[in-house]
Amino acid sequence: MKTIVMKFGGTSVATPEKIIGVAKRAIREKEKGKRVVIVVSAMGKTTDTLLGLAGEISSEPPKREMDMLLATGEQVTISLLAMAFKKLGHEALSFTGWQAGIETESVPRNARIEQIHTERLERVLENGYFCVVAGFQGVDKIGNITTLGRGGSDTTAVALAAALKAEKCEIYTDVNGVYTSDPRYVTGARKLQQISYDEMLELANLGAGVLHPRAVEFAKNNHVPLSVRASYSDEPGTIIQEVITMETNLIVRGVAFEPGVARVTVTYKKPFNGSLANIFNKLAENQIDVDIIVQSISDEFPPSVSFSISQESLEETRRVLMESQEEIGFLSMNVEVALSKVSIVGSGMVSNPGVAARMFDILRSEEIPVKMVSTSEIKISVVVPEIEMTKSANALHNAYGLSEEELIEDTSKFSLNTSS
Repeated sequence: MKTIVMKFGGTSVATPEKIIGVAKRAIREKEKGKRVVIVVSAMGKTTDTLLGLAGEISSEPPKREMDMLLATGEQVTISLLAMAFKKLGHEALSFTGWQAGIETESVPRNARIEQIHTERLERVLENGYFCVVAGFQGVDKIGNITTLGRGGSDTTAVALAAALKAEKCEIYTDVNGVYTSDPRYVTGARKLQQISYDEMLELANLGAGVLHPRAVEFAKNNHVPLSVRASYSDEPGTIIQEVITMETNLIVRGVAFEPGVARVTVTYKKPFNGSLANIFNKLAENQIDVDIIVQSISDEFPPSVSFSISQESLEETRRVLMESQEEIGFLSMNVEVALSKVSIVGSGMVSNPGVAARMFDILRSEEIPVKMVSTSEIKISVVVPEIEMTKSANALHNAYGLSEEELIEDTSKFSLNTSS
């Protein structure tokens, strides 16, 4: 029997009625002759509630204890869902991350999955049970409960699908697929029928919240076919896989944007590679993620390096750098906040010169200043004032024709069946 992994997000399991609906949907898959694993998030806003409780106790709660606290949210969901299966006449067992054999590195609040021991799940599936697994959590080698970071339930689902050699992994959420941009902010954003792993990975990393970046990375590395679809309907969603066959006339396939960006500029004494190494080694040691990096060296001015970070990391970045100023050897540090990152993504950009020039021309015509630029083979990102973020995204989305309905093609050619 083939295995399918179904993941349901917090909004999809927010009430007892919705949890029963999830059970009914999973039962329909089992009736097709599938072994079914269900991965769930905490109900509704449970995680936010738990964070709020921790904040009332301490402004800086220990990360290990935060993992202990936050892991309880998913445990509520898995037990209720297992009860729902029993009520509907089906056998199911619930598993926390560690009971499901998910072993992670020892990094509180943002651990990565290292391996999954599937023996217990395999035995339960072979006995005809549903396996209900708590997303977002695991255990490290010395027995500490760990969590995988925001959106980590996606990663749990894909990792389990890879470990169990599942036929596919379906991510059920409150949207019916992956869109060319966020339809809440961009007029004319439309659902894509297919998208490649690489394109989805770029969009996820650049602010598209529909999938966790690590989940896409896991799927790509292990060749797990993914689909993103709505939990409230049977409409086919978006397929994410290695090769796509549709909408090949789109050079740019999506526009992503992310608020809350800060730019840090460090001016140092003399241009030598050790200065850069010292700066970014210190940031890495403190697990501060750096995005765009631009170095400037000239005969007329002191050398400098600018880099972008999330605004949430700004105070910690200041502290780390100032405490190490003498060791690093920099003269001054300047910060600019209230910025955003806007990006265009598309595998067609590789073979189409002039995409960057057109992007900059569009932004110039809209009188939007560009603070920083970063490129890869399939994406171009710019840092612009946050106040211009939505305007930039809409202008780029329109200019590259992403809202044109005639670009939607026949879904019958899909290589992955996503019907319920």
